[in-house]
Amino acid sequence: MPYVPAAELKDYVGKELGRSAWLTIDQERINLFAEATGDFQFIHVDPVKAAQTPFGGTIAHGFLTLSLIPKLMEDILVLPKGLKMAVNYGLDSVRFIQPVAVNSQVRLKVDLTDVTEKKPGQWLLKVTATLEIDGQEKPAYIAEPLSLCFV
Repeated sequence: MPYVPAAELKDYVGKELGRSAWLTIDQERINLFAEATGDFQFIHVDPVKAAQTPFGGTIAHGFLTLSLIPKLMEDILVLPKGLKMAVNYGLDSVRFIQPVAVNSQVRLKVDLTDVTEKKPGQWLLKVTATLEIDGQEKPAYIAEPLSLCFV
């Protein structure tokens, strides 16, 4: 994770920060997410029934793929030097564009879109996070997560 002086964070606004490594979304990950959330809709957990849908097989929960943002972004996001902690502050928007089929590989493209000093020692970072699917033209989603950084 790159660390820069807080005053230099704004120099990164409007720039692509990078892309994560590829991650395979396998059925085990989908099933574990279903277990954790109680969302057992067949399109996610029943390969036989899901094969009869237009998707031709199971797909990841949209919120599963969204929940990967912090992990996929951890080596990309530029953060202020002296960071004590960072917390998820929410999302300004999310659009699910295309489902992620089981065994697809995904990666996150991150662009820094805004930096605001909320008060001394607190910086709010807004990024545009695009989840790319290997071999697909359209992304799975485009989201605008917010991170509140304490220095």
